[in-house]
Amino acid sequence: MSTLHWQGLYGWFRRHWILIRKILVAGFIALVLMLLGIAVVKVDWNDVQAALRQLPTQTLWMAALITVSSYVVYGIFDLLGKWYTAHDLAWWRTMMIGFVSYAFNMSMGASIGGVGLRMRLYTKHGLQQGVVMRVVGLSLVTNWTGYALLAGCVFAAGVVPLPDGWGVGTEPLRFIGVLMMAASIAYLGMCAFSLRRSWVLFGHEIELPSFGLAVVQIIVAIVSWMLMALIIYVLLQQHVPYLTVLGVLLISAIAGTLSRIPGGLGVIEAVFVIFVGGAMGRSQVLSAMLVYRAVYYICPLVLAGLWYLGTEVNMRTPARHNNCSSK
Repeated sequence: MSTLHWQGLYGWFRRHWILIRKILVAGFIALVLMLLGIAVVKVDWNDVQAALRQLPTQTLWMAALITVSSYVVYGIFDLLGKWYTAHDLAWWRTMMIGFVSYAFNMSMGASIGGVGLRMRLYTKHGLQQGVVMRVVGLSLVTNWTGYALLAGCVFAAGVVPLPDGWGVGTEPLRFIGVLMMAASIAYLGMCAFSLRRSWVLFGHEIELPSFGLAVVQIIVAIVSWMLMALIIYVLLQQHVPYLTVLGVLLISAIAGTLSRIPGGLGVIEAVFVIFVGGAMGRSQVLSAMLVYRAVYYICPLVLAGLWYLGTEVNMRTPARHNNCSSK
């Protein structure tokens, strides 16, 4: 196409940008509503109710309290992003955005929750896209560096018994664990000793956080993963050792990511049935995992969806905030 044609197309977009933006926003909200409905409908609530009746009330309350704690800890991921970018959005609003994005991320995948909703909510509160992308990037690094160190230690220790009949010993998993530990430690080393602190990737500047921030990143992420495992451990009524539950959860996270199924629906449940079904019965494990899906995925998703829709109604014009970064 000629340069004149592209200039005309660009001019058309500029003239109609307000209308285009409204259509895109309406489409995004409609997509969120549709995915929210699909996520709720996909759960067999009759099975969930049957599983709930089998669990003591105290167990359910404990699982719910740990779930709240886990989401609060994940909200700290976004507080670390606030520290990293030095934006001045209120801490409580920052944590709420982290909660909403995490709830959608768990059930609908990173493109909707981890990136899409964060971008939408942060920009509506006045942050520039470049700042938001740095917050998103730090959150991803926080989650997976903490995961790598924790999973590396668990796998290398050999506390996850592989199912009978696989014909594979624990040595390959131990080796993978060592590599994961090394990757996480290498990240800490770069943050502490690297002379070059920033790179430009796809037009965006990427800057290493300080060593202190990197340490906090890993600690917070480890606590987040351990709380998730603690919920399942409680729902399994302590019939399976906690370290085994933790190891299986970390393996299921890889399986869920590789499956490309939003929320790992069906994948996480299948992994737990395979690994610990022999210890307490497949039906009991599946029942506990159904409750886990309802408590940790669906209930927070409904609350986050309501909060997000209420925010959309109230936010008419973007607020203005300091987008400066001390980095």
